[in-house]
Amino acid sequence: MTQRKGEKTTISIQEHMAIDVCPGPIQPIKQISDYFPRYPRGLPPTVPPALIRASSLRSSSASQNSGDDPACSHTDDDPGRAFGGAAAALSHAATGKKEEEPDMEGYDSDDSTTLGTLDFSLLYDQENNALHCTINKAKGLKPMDHNGLSDPYVKLHLLPGASKANKLRTKTLRNTLNPVWSETLTYYGITDEDMVRKTLRISVCDEDKFRHNEFIGETRIPLKKLKPNQTKNFYNCLEKQLPIDKTDDKSLEERGRIMISLKYSSQKSGLVVGIVRCAHLAAMDANGFSDPYVKTYLKPDENKKSKHKTAVKKKTLNPEFNEEFFYEIKYADLSKKTLEVTVWDYDIGKSNDFIGGVSLGISANGERLKHWFDCLKNKDKKIERWHTLTNELPGTTFND
Repeated sequence: MTQRKGEKTTISIQEHMAIDVCPGPIQPIKQISDYFPRYPRGLPPTVPPALIRASSLRSSSASQNSGDDPACSHTDDDPGRAFGGAAAALSHAATGKKEEEPDMEGYDSDDSTTLGTLDFSLLYDQENNALHCTINKAKGLKPMDHNGLSDPYVKLHLLPGASKANKLRTKTLRNTLNPVWSETLTYYGITDEDMVRKTLRISVCDEDKFRHNEFIGETRIPLKKLKPNQTKNFYNCLEKQLPIDKTDDKSLEERGRIMISLKYSSQKSGLVVGIVRCAHLAAMDANGFSDPYVKTYLKPDENKKSKHKTAVKKKTLNPEFNEEFFYEIKYADLSKKTLEVTVWDYDIGKSNDFIGGVSLGISANGERLKHWFDCLKNKDKKIERWHTLTNELPGTTFND
């Protein structure tokens, strides 16, 4: 296109959007979208580099050619005029004091809040080997039903080894996306070793009467984050379902835990054995549960009279027994005895299934040996301990 002498140079808005207008070579802009920055919701605008560059070039051009070159004078099509207020604010931000930046940890994006948030607290009671999980409330849950609401409940699992044996759940609240449970669920038999290697998985689900319950979201807390006897509060965004590692070491698999109390009574001249409760027992029945009961023997047992048995607890993996058995025996003879405790699943019409056992006595080791020695050293004092059940118990006939 030719231009006559004395004719004004005109530049269209399209050319303004595509090039930097300044003395010297024409420089293409890398991204036209730099002139139209889109800021995340809730965050203050930052300085777009292209806009600062264009603004500074125009200001230098205007100061050098003011009144001389009409081609460099600002017209209504000049984007610098359109962004005048923003450019001034940006240049002030670049030269003035740095403003306080928002806390990005507190910024809730659409991706992180689409499933909702969960408010809960955890407390590890070291003395009683218990983990208390208080589920307070959830907020902004994802709608799962046709009415735009959900019927949410919370379930807990301990990983590794998630199973019905260590599953706990809250009640279900109907037709709400902001449920308030204020419910405390407790795991018993939690040891310091568990606190180091286990993770608590907290899932929020939607209950359906006529089909499978639907998963909403979950969060996972490594128990090593907790300090003994100190309540820790959490307010976590729910995440999509994460895969469970199926390659966990098989040596970590357990048959369950049992709490046993021992006391030598000087007044009665005998040993009082208490079967308090079991936790996280292995499921032996097709329904995913067991019908557990406990048997105890004090061996060697020449007269075959040392056998005691608790009542059967139906369809549970975390039974409470609270039963005591008495063995008449001299204190000096205790050092020669071994207490064998076995847990069984009761079945009608067929042999009962062995779940697990534990042996306490002078030939035991670790916590089992320590428990026996503590009993011998502290007459007339009841001493309770949690013990891990094993698959095999030497000296016991696995036939009920």
